Amino acid sequence: MKIKALQNFSYDSNTLNKKIIFVTGATDGIGKALSIQLAKSGAKVILHGRNKEKLELIYDEINAMEDCGKPTIALLDFESSTTEGYSSLTNSILNDFSYLDGLVHCAGILGDRTPIDQYNSEVWQKVMHVNLTAPFVLTQALLPCLKLSNNPSIIFTGSGVGKIGKAFWGAYSVSKFGTEALNQILANETKHTSLRVNCINPGAVRTKMRLAAYPAENRDNLKLPNEILLPYIFLLSDASIGITGESLEAQ
Repeated sequence: MKIKALQNFSYDSNTLNKKIIFVTGATDGIGKALSIQLAKSGAKVILHGRNKEKLELIYDEINAMEDCGKPTIALLDFESSTTEGYSSLTNSILNDFSYLDGLVHCAGILGDRTPIDQYNSEVWQKVMHVNLTAPFVLTQALLPCLKLSNNPSIIFTGSGVGKIGKAFWGAYSVSKFGTEALNQILANETKHTSLRVNCINPGAVRTKMRLAAYPAENRDNLKLPNEILLPYIFLLSDASIGITGESLEAQ
């Protein structure tokens, strides 16, 4: 989907001024690059991850940057977190910030690249849980915080294999088809409100997950995570008010 407003969009250090944005998977890849750029664009970033040491490293990196607000750490393991863990996170955000302007789902796992008839059922359940169920539960838990914002935005991260099923992509592909559906359903259910819900397919990006999926690929031909962030910034900014239920290509 091409959106005219996105084609003409550019951003600077004030584009997301004072917006509070929660980013999952903030310790690596797109989530890390996005968190840094959000801070540079004026946002207060809540950094989510399951590895405390990695979270502290990205926290220190952003905190050391000039003219950037101090980020916040949200330690939560999607694989093992309970309902109480999500509720505690919601309460913490409401206590510390009173509301939330944006939620970006970047966390995800690849799983196996094997045929369906050989796919390990435990790995299947793990991929589906981390990539689809956890984003659903987190979104549901944080909706009360988002609804307190004037123009809240939710972004799901999709995939090309979430639109066309390809051999050997197994649970990852199925989870991304589900992500597209979740995006559309939530957008339709909230189209009468100021909340906007959209999905972005990053395309081929130089990340650890891409390397695991295509180990023989020439990585020099791939874009870096910080080169595909424009649609994310756009959908989190006020320039995208009124745009909801879309599935955008980052490249």
